[in-house]
Amino acid sequence: MIIKPAHRTESVKEYYFSVKNKEIAALNADGRTEPVINLGIGSPDGRAPQEAIDELCRSAQLDGVHAYQPYTGIPELRKAFADWYSRWYGVTLDPACEIQPLTGSKEGILIISLAFLNPGDKVLVPDPGYPTYTSSARLCEAEIVTYDLIEERGWQPDLDALEKTDLTGVKIMWTNYPNMPTGAPADPGLYKKLVDFGRRHGILICNDNPYSFILTDEHHSILSVPGAKDCCLEMNSLSKAHNMAGWRLGMVASNAEIVKEILKVKSQLDSGIFKPLQLAAVQALAQGDEWFTQLNEEYVRRRVAAGRIFDALGVKYNPNSQGLFLWGRVPDGQDPVEISDRLLHEAGVFITPGYIFGNNGKNYLRVSLCATVERLERALEKIREVL
Repeated sequence: MIIKPAHRTESVKEYYFSVKNKEIAALNADGRTEPVINLGIGSPDGRAPQEAIDELCRSAQLDGVHAYQPYTGIPELRKAFADWYSRWYGVTLDPACEIQPLTGSKEGILIISLAFLNPGDKVLVPDPGYPTYTSSARLCEAEIVTYDLIEERGWQPDLDALEKTDLTGVKIMWTNYPNMPTGAPADPGLYKKLVDFGRRHGILICNDNPYSFILTDEHHSILSVPGAKDCCLEMNSLSKAHNMAGWRLGMVASNAEIVKEILKVKSQLDSGIFKPLQLAAVQALAQGDEWFTQLNEEYVRRRVAAGRIFDALGVKYNPNSQGLFLWGRVPDGQDPVEISDRLLHEAGVFITPGYIFGNNGKNYLRVSLCATVERLERALEKIREVL
């Protein structure tokens, strides 16, 4: 290379699923009789709401919609997000200044980190947790301080233990419920404790909330806690609950000052979201109970089918977990990485080893529910052949 990369890139590696997807593509290109069944990443395979698809097609034909768009998103989309939060979470947001649309919440994690972290600042990151929380902080040259989530505590943070640690320099704490990867549910009682914790220690609580409609009838937001907007922000997304992962549409909400700081960074990185996508998102956000009922009826079937895979492997799991994944502990003495590699190369089925989410995930496997029941059943057949 003619120049040296920035020092910050030394702290991160290529995203795990990017590497794994290339490996799977190479296996598929090597003359396999049947493509690998990928049960790794959580990319919903269903259709977006028909009203959203129709609006995208309609509005894309109009003149005047193909130019750059406002950095803050169009007013119709911000209002739709505000109405969505009022209807489902009981949260009042000012669409003029408390909502910032995003090109997906993954983008938001890095933008938030850039907006609030200086080199040497500390970030509380859950273990296990979404790897992007860690990589984004490292790209900002911040220091990672992990906090444990363990099965014995229901994958909830031990705030009493955190109170006894040195929190000097901690600026951000990432939280995520319903939890990825464990499927632990959101708990309004925990949200109240987190708001109190953040306020007393001057820590910005960043709640990542994309799974709050998946395999649950209860929809919780940390912003529903009185005073939460003083010390919290929340990200949400259309990717999971509306089958729109590839559309890249999300949002962050908080008080006007926090949103303003996020906009400072975001407005340097893009020139707005394609207007027909935003208009389509308005239609998606207007979906009612029937949409989510049908969505979850399908995910219930898939969760049962994924459970049969874990049963065959002797993996222990919670059959009532929430979100897009099933998370389970392998039998003592077995190595999840070895199991994952063997299933990929011998059975042609990819299941994610839990170590990629942190040290507390090293004895676990994760199955994505973003595959039809038929594909999950076929995966089970192939696994049984290997076993």
